[in-house]
Amino acid sequence: MELKNPLFLLAGIPVVAAVVVVFHLIRMKMQYSGGIKAANTRFVKDLPEYKKLKRFRNILGWVTEAALIVSMIASLTLLARPYKTETTGNGVKKRDIFLCMDVSYSIYNLNAELVDRLQSVVSGMKGDRFGIAIYNTSTVLYVPMTDDYDFVVKKLEDIKEYFKLQKKYMEKFGDYKYLSEIPDDEMDEYKKMRNELDYYDAGTLVDNITKGSSLIGEGLASCMYDFPRLEKQNRTRVIIMSTDNAQEERSKPLVELEEAAKLCKKHDITVFGIFPNKKQFDSDMEMEYEEDKQDMKDCVELTGGSFYEESDNLSVDDIITDIQRKEAMEVDEITTTREIDQPKVPLIILMISLLTALGGGMMLMRGWKIK
Repeated sequence: MELKNPLFLLAGIPVVAAVVVVFHLIRMKMQYSGGIKAANTRFVKDLPEYKKLKRFRNILGWVTEAALIVSMIASLTLLARPYKTETTGNGVKKRDIFLCMDVSYSIYNLNAELVDRLQSVVSGMKGDRFGIAIYNTSTVLYVPMTDDYDFVVKKLEDIKEYFKLQKKYMEKFGDYKYLSEIPDDEMDEYKKMRNELDYYDAGTLVDNITKGSSLIGEGLASCMYDFPRLEKQNRTRVIIMSTDNAQEERSKPLVELEEAAKLCKKHDITVFGIFPNKKQFDSDMEMEYEEDKQDMKDCVELTGGSFYEESDNLSVDDIITDIQRKEAMEVDEITTTREIDQPKVPLIILMISLLTALGGGMMLMRGWKIK
């Protein structure tokens, strides 16, 4: 234990000692001197009861005096402010995780499962931060990096409805190539559904006519730059990216997937790629499935991450569980030193000594006046 104001004790204890000495000197001078004495008191003073009461009175006086001295020293100690120095460090494992989703209509099933699984993961987070970016032609920062898990879970629930709506739309109107092919009795439903989808699509389809769709590299690069304080490498940074890597550009993208992966590697960001099951593409669209899968796998592994292909044997739930097992980097330990006041012990001593002195004083005043 240390003292913030030790001068109170250094100067106070000699003062207390001087007060005690002066008190005893004054007390000695106040003893009987002169006057009429009572005769034959020796008989009374030799009585065992008298001796017993006098001994008790003396002990009571010493205890009261000692309690007063202790209370004064305890008071001086409190004025000196005892404290202890506590050093703490926050070297704990923490992650910044971004969910980066290609929201083109070809992988609504994968996205819906991914979001559903991540809701429970986010609810159990402690210390990690989470963000969501969605992209097609352009990228929307749907949830900035945050540790407000209730807010993230709510936004995941909202976007899950978006993917359900995509599925319903594709199942109902996906086979129509032209608006004129839609029957009149279904037109109202189509317009209503399109209005709901446009709420989400608007931000992700900026310049879609000139740039094209599913610009994977731009989506990943944009997500990377959404990490706060990108140059400060004090947390593990992870991107979980879901896409079919079926880029349909109409002009040269600003960033290709390989370039985005190299940028992630440069900034120590690990990308985990989740690729959809081939079954959903067999009838829905034409694509170079194996070529696109291998290209994405190479880019993901370039960052030090893992590539996952959803299949009958590997569900989204299994993929997320595996990603969770990945070791997080420990934050550079930040040492914090603080001074914590320690008044408890001297305060307890002060209270006990004061109560003892008060009790002894009252007993002396009430009749223990034996000389």
